[in-house]
Amino acid sequence: MNVISLFNLTSLTTAMPLVFALVLLVILIISFRSRAVVFCQYLEAMSGIKLKPSDVRRVFNKNGRNGVREMFLDLIIREDLKQGPLDIPGDEKPARSA
Repeated sequence: MNVISLFNLTSLTTAMPLVFALVLLVILIISFRSRAVVFCQYLEAMSGIKLKPSDVRRVFNKNGRNGVREMFLDLIIREDLKQGPLDIPGDEKPARSA
């Protein structure tokens, strides 16, 4: 058995592992390319904050995973501050009897 015989594709049966590996490689590349898009869709669905995938990629390339996490927390805090303070039921002070 020599190395050339490993790459000799004489029939569809011998080509199937190679085709399968190429399909898996394409799926892997697509999944890595779509991480920022999925994150932005998730963020908008969960919090209403709309981001561009290019912004997420830029922050990730500059500061890594922690940079994206910090950006996410900053946006959540800003969104909460826009809505103002929340009224918490049962947080009223009891009236004192004189």
